[in-house]
Amino acid sequence: QVQLVESGGGLVQAGDSLRLSCAASGRTFSTSAMAWFRQAPGKEREFVAAITWRGGSTYYADSVKGRFTISRDNAKNTVYLQMNSLKPEDTAVYLCAADGTPFSRSSYSKSQRYDYWGQGTQVTVSS
Repeated sequence: QVQLVESGGGLVQAGDSLRLSCAASGRTFSTSAMAWFRQAPGKEREFVAAITWRGGSTYYADSVKGRFTISRDNAKNTVYLQMNSLKPEDTAVYLCAADGTPFSRSSYSKSQRYDYWGQGTQVTVSS
């Protein structure tokens, strides 16, 4: 089992920045990748970014590319999401996820791949 706890959400204005953190505990050695997803009210869960746990390869949704950066600190078992130039459409609950199976470049953006999920942290961007 892997436990995930997100933090860092809040209420900001358009153009501001936020950094989300996701602290992992438990059987983290079995994790191949971690990702951030987001879900706005009435919308489906949406992939935001992913990072492989060992190699540090990163992947982004087109909607956040160039504005968001995912990174990891293996010593702290923590993944970060630096969000810059925030827009009102970025408003959502942001969820951290961990993949307990071998990494797949063809499906890293699919929520079904991820075995473990955090509770989420709310990000609200006002215009």
